[in-house]
Amino acid sequence: MKVLGAYDFKKEYKELYSPKIVPALVQVPVMSFLMVNGKGNPNTAVEYKQAVEALYTLTYGIKMSKMSGQQPEGYFDFVVPPLEGLWWLEGEPFNGTVLHRKEDFCWLMMLRQPEFVTPAVLEVAKATAKKKKPLVDTSKVYLESFEEGLCAQVMHIGPYDDEPTTIAMLDDFITRSGYLTVMSGRRQHHEIYLSDPNKTEAQKMKTVLRHPVVKI
Repeated sequence: MKVLGAYDFKKEYKELYSPKIVPALVQVPVMSFLMVNGKGNPNTAVEYKQAVEALYTLTYGIKMSKMSGQQPEGYFDFVVPPLEGLWWLEGEPFNGTVLHRKEDFCWLMMLRQPEFVTPAVLEVAKATAKKKKPLVDTSKVYLESFEEGLCAQVMHIGPYDDEPTTIAMLDDFITRSGYLTVMSGRRQHHEIYLSDPNKTEAQKMKTVLRHPVVKI
């Protein structure tokens, strides 16, 4: 794959990362991610902070392997994609009414990876990270392909705590369009974080909200 400049997933897959504020259907292809599972309030759980730190440490390590001259076979430079998360509750449906129950959240945090990232590449990245950043625990990170399939999605603009209103609009669209939300396995409530909450005003933050659907 010949790439001029750093490959940017957000620009190449605008239908996935730049939805409108009006809900729409989207067919999500197979993609490869670094993943970490966990449970608890993302605002307070140390496990969550460690998971995100590990994902970014490894992804930036893979990206910057070009500087050592030991980049993987098929390597091309890329823009680190936005953080993504799958969210659910054990044994309960996940919808806008449960977003206040953060302590009960189960989550799977993810960073998309280029095609050249293999399990072997990940292991090299982990070994490098252990030397350069020994305090970052990357042991729970794994690489997996994920085919989300047919979904409905919408752009949420504003604070995370205001998501229930946008989710209600998304759910209404799904019903009116003759589809049914079905969350199982990897297909769960999906969020893609396009804004850095440390640098963006809460009212201007952009988050992609996506739900898996099937035709009724």
